[in-house]
Amino acid sequence: MNNEQAYWLPFTANRAFWKTPRVITGARGHYYTTDDGRQLLDGFSGLWSSGLGHCHPRIVEAVREQVGTLDYGMAFQVANDRAVALASEVAALAPAGLERVFFTNSGSESADTALKIALAYHRARGEGQRTRLIGRERGYHGVNFGGMSVGGIPGNRKVFSATLLPGTDHLRHTYSRADMAYSRGQPAWGAELADDLERLAALHDASNIAAVIVEPVAGSTGILVPPVGYLQRLREICDRYGILLIFDEVITAFGRVGAPFAAERFGVTPDLITTAKGLTNGVIPMGAVIVSEKIYQALMQGPDNAVELFHGYTYSGHPVAAAAGLATLQVYREEDIFARARALEPVFEEAIHALKGAPHVIDVRNFGLMGGIELEPCPGAPGARGLEVFLKCFEAGVVIRNGGDILQFSPFLDSTPDELARIFDTVREALGKVA
Repeated sequence: MNNEQAYWLPFTANRAFWKTPRVITGARGHYYTTDDGRQLLDGFSGLWSSGLGHCHPRIVEAVREQVGTLDYGMAFQVANDRAVALASEVAALAPAGLERVFFTNSGSESADTALKIALAYHRARGEGQRTRLIGRERGYHGVNFGGMSVGGIPGNRKVFSATLLPGTDHLRHTYSRADMAYSRGQPAWGAELADDLERLAALHDASNIAAVIVEPVAGSTGILVPPVGYLQRLREICDRYGILLIFDEVITAFGRVGAPFAAERFGVTPDLITTAKGLTNGVIPMGAVIVSEKIYQALMQGPDNAVELFHGYTYSGHPVAAAAGLATLQVYREEDIFARARALEPVFEEAIHALKGAPHVIDVRNFGLMGGIELEPCPGAPGARGLEVFLKCFEAGVVIRNGGDILQFSPFLDSTPDELARIFDTVREALGKVA
């Protein structure tokens, strides 16, 4: 074996990658530097994660200072001051009523944590029969077994299907090209798709359902925006049957939709919110589950010295990650990032929808600073065209993402109009070159 190829890349065609490796050695602001010295405009802000730009000086300095002060602190039965402070700030930013914060290390861990808290909550209330978990087709909730089980992306599930969690089911996804093609923002059609939860409540008996987990805007599957009224209706049905509603905001939180949380932007408050990515601007791995006070108090039972929730991670609330999180939230405030992202949204919308009519494009959709351009697949080779466009953009100095034949865009929250124009001009040129 060539030891230089020891690295097994995640979600990557590894054999093809090592024939023509793409290696990044540095980053600053909105640009990557490659091992051959090229500068690449990052059109995906990390992996939905780095909305403030790379190596933001305030965050870098906070990490440097913290790692020389407290590099790690025991996480069980002991707290560190940075995690305590960050939990307070996150809770203050969250929708009213969501006042408790449980730290994880990733979005995948946040999803599994939220599901476990939901099950524990119902058991603590004397409704231990509520064990069924409902996800949604085309949903993505990470790659741990809980998140995969409620997730609905076939490629993530098929190899592991025999060992996914029992007792899960899935709502219909929210996309219909015939009714939604080239929608700008929320589609007008489709609120009634939320009524699919009524079908599952009848099938399984609602008294057996613990929670429903959805992404407010489904990201990894290709930017599926909720129809007008859909999330409100889902909230109403959950309330009717005593089902907890979990919003997976690993992508949408911290400014991606021009607000601290998509829950605020859509005016729907769930019972739990999962986060990661933008919590630390991607600088240090960290996630969190923001939990309603009613759920937390329901679990605060038994003797004071008893552990209320048998769950956690060695690195929960890691002090260096928490320091990065505190600095990140400070930058969001001081640079008025959420408002700036909201103001940039119409510029982004015009730029991405200008690709309507470009070669191979069959749909364009957007919300906040999230966008997807869907391509007609090559006959017999799904995903090949999308990957070819990604590669041609990379060669031309712009990094985007392709999920199969859907090109995905997640620009920096403080992008300039000129940067957006360059991204989509590069995509248009690439589309004209692929078969």
